[in-house]
Amino acid sequence: MAKAKVDGRTMVAANRKARHDYLIQDVFEAGLVLTGTEVKALRAGRASLIDGWGEIEGGEAWLHGVHIPEYTQGTWTNHAPRRKRKMLLHREEIERLEARTREKGHTIVPLALYFLNGRAKVEIALAMGKKDWDKRQALRERQDNLEAQRAIRERRDR
Repeated sequence: MAKAKVDGRTMVAANRKARHDYLIQDVFEAGLVLTGTEVKALRAGRASLIDGWGEIEGGEAWLHGVHIPEYTQGTWTNHAPRRKRKMLLHREEIERLEARTREKGHTIVPLALYFLNGRAKVEIALAMGKKDWDKRQALRERQDNLEAQRAIRERRDR
C-alpha cells in the first residue's frame, strides 16, 4: 500500500538521494498522464524514481526513466515499466525549465511521486549536479551540526 498521508498527500515514492547528488534550485509540482494499470500499481505503492529525469521536447515536459512496475493483476493492457510519461505543467513553467536546462550542468530531477486529492503528481526540481567535494562538504557540515546539537543537549541535561 502507499505510505501514510502527509499534508493531504499519499506518498508513493521519494528520491532521497537526489538532494545529496544535486543542488536543488527550484521545485515544481506537475501532474502525470498515466494509464489505468500505472495508477493501480502506484496505488499499491510500487514505484522507483532513482534513475528518472525530465526533459522538454517540442514544448512539452516528459518524465523518463521512472520505473512503475507492471500491475500484477493486469492483462494484455499492462504498461511498459520504464516508458516516458507526459508531465502537465503551465506554459510559463515549461518555458522557464526549458531556458534553464539549456544552461550547462542543469537538469530536471524527480523528487517525489504522490497522490494529491486522488490525482497522481510528481514533484520535480531544476537541479545542478554536485561535484564529489561538494557532497563530502555537505556530509561534513551535517555531521558537525549533529555533534553540536548533541553537545548542547548533553550540557543542558546536566
